[in-house]
Amino acid sequence: MVDVVDPAIIAYRPAAGFALNTNPLETNLINPGVVPAPLAYPGRGVLSNSLGNRERTILNTIRDAEARYKEATDRLDQARMRLRRAKVRADEIRVNGIFRMQEEKQDLVRPADGDSKRLEYSKNATICLEEHKATEQVCQQVSRLALDRALKALITRSSDELQLRMIDHNIGLLRNVKTKK
Repeated sequence: MVDVVDPAIIAYRPAAGFALNTNPLETNLINPGVVPAPLAYPGRGVLSNSLGNRERTILNTIRDAEARYKEATDRLDQARMRLRRAKVRADEIRVNGIFRMQEEKQDLVRPADGDSKRLEYSKNATICLEEHKATEQVCQQVSRLALDRALKALITRSSDELQLRMIDHNIGLLRNVKTKK
């Protein structure tokens, strides 16, 4: 508190110069002591009630803040727990997805592999069959050519009777070959 000197206490007197005024009525020294005293006694209860109310309000505010803080930390812990569970679940889904993808890949590869093996077998069987057909055709052509040459040679070298016997003999051989097939 700053000490302020009332200007009425120090007075300028032209004859004496500056001097101190000691008259209590002129300087108003009684009023500051008399007026606050009756106000302080009844106001004391008001002030203590006001301070008590303020103290209770502050304590209630602190309790509410602590309760909200505890509730917020509980919710934060729950949120962190849910986040951990979500991360674990996401990892499980990712692993299951990779596993299923590999299974699907295998499921697609296996039939294709089987189809590939069947096509290879079919190709080999077709090649073998075509080789057999070609061999038979070549054999038949060679046989015909050989028979034609033999017949021409017999015709030029043999008589009619020998030719008829040879023809009958060859026809018999051909009938035996046909019945065996």
